[in-house]
Amino acid sequence: MDPPYAPLSESCAKALGDKVYEKRKLASQEIEKMVTEFNNKNNSVQIRKLIDVLSTDYATSRDVNRRKGALIGLAATGLGLGKDSDKYVNELVTPILTCLNDPDLRVRYFACESLYNVVKVARSAIIPFFPELFAALSRLVTDSDQTVKDGSELLDRLLKDIVTESSQTFNLEAFIPLLREHIYVKDAFARQYVISWISILNAVPDINMVNYLTEILDGLFVMLEDNTPEIQRMCENAISQFLKSIRNDSSSVRMEDTINTLITHAQSPNELIKSTAINWIREFVQIFGTSVLPYASGIFTAILPCLEYNLESKRSIKESAVSVNNTMMLLVSTKELKTQTGDKIDLSSIMDVLSQYLTHNSMHTKIAVLKWIHHLFTNFPNEMSQHASNLNNNLLSTLADNSDEVVLQSLSVLAEIVNSQDNRE
Repeated sequence: MDPPYAPLSESCAKALGDKVYEKRKLASQEIEKMVTEFNNKNNSVQIRKLIDVLSTDYATSRDVNRRKGALIGLAATGLGLGKDSDKYVNELVTPILTCLNDPDLRVRYFACESLYNVVKVARSAIIPFFPELFAALSRLVTDSDQTVKDGSELLDRLLKDIVTESSQTFNLEAFIPLLREHIYVKDAFARQYVISWISILNAVPDINMVNYLTEILDGLFVMLEDNTPEIQRMCENAISQFLKSIRNDSSSVRMEDTINTLITHAQSPNELIKSTAINWIREFVQIFGTSVLPYASGIFTAILPCLEYNLESKRSIKESAVSVNNTMMLLVSTKELKTQTGDKIDLSSIMDVLSQYLTHNSMHTKIAVLKWIHHLFTNFPNEMSQHASNLNNNLLSTLADNSDEVVLQSLSVLAEIVNSQDNRE
């Protein structure tokens, strides 16, 4: 059961001094009792007058003690109103939100404590203020004072509970731009805060975060580079949860934006980012099949350089790249594709990428490229004819390669080109 007064008060008592704490507690109890009596008599005029005095005369005062007094009074008012606090939620929350930015750390702490008590009784009535609360808490979790951080974390947990139980009334459309704005923060505490909210919302059955994946996926990949193990763990878990959701229902995925984000991060020098992105590409190729073929040139740009990896630390990256390469080759061979070539695959952009990697240092990459060229000429001889002349110089250079396998594969490609030309004639 929640305590009758702010749960942080006991821990703060030592800092305040026992006598000060007792006075504060008595004052709070008196205000709470008075407000309860007003409310029982439906005396909203007196209640609003009290809130107005606390907000106008005290909360904005230059005197620190008066500001703290206002916060104690506003919290006690909310507790006195109980479930009826929703009728006064705007008047109660607005001045407290202002005090969350106070230059005095004790005022900021009192504001966290005060807001906790108001939110605790107002519950779902607080939802319209969520954007302001989220923005304020994203600052407070980075506060220089530990007691303020503790207070903000307790308030944050309460807010998460309320949003979870009120998910049907939660305005996700309004929240996503705010989340996108904060997702590129550098501070470790702020990053943990942002990731925790993504994870919480993604776990709510009534909320489909995949609809907004393109708004936050890039930021999640950026945060994977954080040196803090806890942030990496949280970020990996959040990304994995998204992928699990996509496996269960892929209908909400915005393919173009998502796959382009993955292609970008699959070229990252950071091994964790690269590995995660290529693993996602592998999953997408399996889940979406021929729908990924319009993005084949970008996918090749991401995976072909990975085929050269020999270090054990990069083994999983290479395995994922090989899997993507093999699956893409099967997709290109489908009859459906052959009848809808123009809609499914851009041979010109693919050949631009393949030609670029024909001169790659890696034998494995060059062999994969040559196999692709052979595969394309086999499946689309007429469409590939226009690319034959542009390939000749690069193919001739591969005949002088140090690898016998590269030379043999190059000869196979040249033979296929000649064969396709003969067939056309």
